[in-house]
Order: sequence, then structure tokens, then C-alpha cells
Amino acid sequence: MGKTVLITGASRGIGRAMATVFAENNYHVMINYLKAEREARLLEQELTKQGYTVAVYRADVMQKAQVTEMIATGEKLFGSIDVLINNAGISQFKLFTEISEEEWDTMLNTHLKGMFNCCQGLLPSMIHQKKGKIINIASIWGLVGASCEVPYSTAKAGMIGFTKALAKEVGPSGIQVNCIAPGIIETEMNEGLNNMEKKQLKEETPLLRFGKPEEIAHLALYLASAEADFITGQVISPNGGFVI
Repeated sequence: MGKTVLITGASRGIGRAMATVFAENNYHVMINYLKAEREARLLEQELTKQGYTVAVYRADVMQKAQVTEMIATGEKLFGSIDVLINNAGISQFKLFTEISEEEWDTMLNTHLKGMFNCCQGLLPSMIHQKKGKIINIASIWGLVGASCEVPYSTAKAGMIGFTKALAKEVGPSGIQVNCIAPGIIETEMNEGLNNMEKKQLKEETPLLRFGKPEEIAHLALYLASAEADFITGQVISPNGGFVI
């Protein structure tokens, strides 16, 4: 039986690209979603038609009980979950002084509590097997911060700190924990930018373009591979030179 990857927030954008790339490389893929059921089902149909093994599961990663059930379902279907990619996330562009307490809590809980729930739910079996890969999808804004994105930058910075600490803790059990901090990628999350903003951002990027979701997906595939077994606790930032 092949390896299995669980990707949270896999119905669109980078998550969708990762689900596709991992399926094309003979992984069983668990596609997690919360609200975008139509997109998740269309992705499932597309990959199934090509002969790949996928399963779609709706779960709110902020809810521990739902995460526990999702993991149990994945292990029942595929025997084990070998790779966890914490990708579920939300964005918000707003002045810090105008952010409500509820918006702050939702931002941090989606990224940090969701990651906590998924890692804590899967680690016992990974530790028992003495192997496993955890890949957390952060952002360059977690490295350098972004104006009008204080909660988002805070959450992504938290994911980076979590990655480094957990890598040290579970390394003796043969588990690698790494973080990808993408730059500006061509996804729905950035569709709110106007043409002038896009032009300026591209001009500030030495490679003069935005990244593609597939480029992030292939990096995740490498980190999940045996070739990356000596890489852990690292933050890799594919950003076209935007942050060096």
C-alpha cells in the first residue's frame, strides 16, 4: 500500500495544487475542506477519473473532535497517514485598530489551533511507527510582517516557531517537521489586489513574477520524500527573492 498524505484546506489554491501533485506521485490523498465543498468534490472527481486514490473529508480543524474523527477515518481507509500538511488558513487585510476580538481569535485559531489539533491527533501513531513528515504552510509575512495584516503575520510567525520547537521534540522519533513560507502566489487569496498593487509587488520581486501553486506543491513533495529525511526544523521560503 502506498503512502498517505492528509492536506488541510485542500480544496483551492496551494492546497489543491498539493493534492494534485501528491496524487500524481502515487500518494493516497485525504482532501480536507470546511466550506468549499463544491471545489473539493470537483477535485475528487478530477483525480478519481485519472485513477488516483483520494478521499474528501469535511472537518473544522479548530474543532478537536472533528479532527480526531478525520484522522481515524483516514487511518481506517489507508492504514496510516504518513504525511500531514497543515495548509488550512484564512487571510484578512485590515487596520490593526479596527480588528475585532472575534476576528483576532478566528485568525489565530484557524492557523495555530488547527495545526495543534492535527499534529497532536497524528503524532501518537507517527511516534509509534518511528517515522512521519509534518509540513506547515506559513508565509513570508510570518518572517517579516505585513502592514494591515497583523493577525495573519502573527499567526504565520507562530507556525514558524511551532515548527522549530516540535522538530526538536519529535526528531528522536524519526519524524521531520518543516515549514514552507511562500511569497506572493497566484491564488484566490491574492485576487483582492488591484492591478497597480500587483504590478508593484512584481517589480519588488527579483524574478519579476508571482509564484505558482504548483511550485509550492513540488517543494512540499520533496520535503515529504525520503531524500529530505535529514531536513527538519527548517523554514524554506520560495518567494522569488522578495525576501532574502
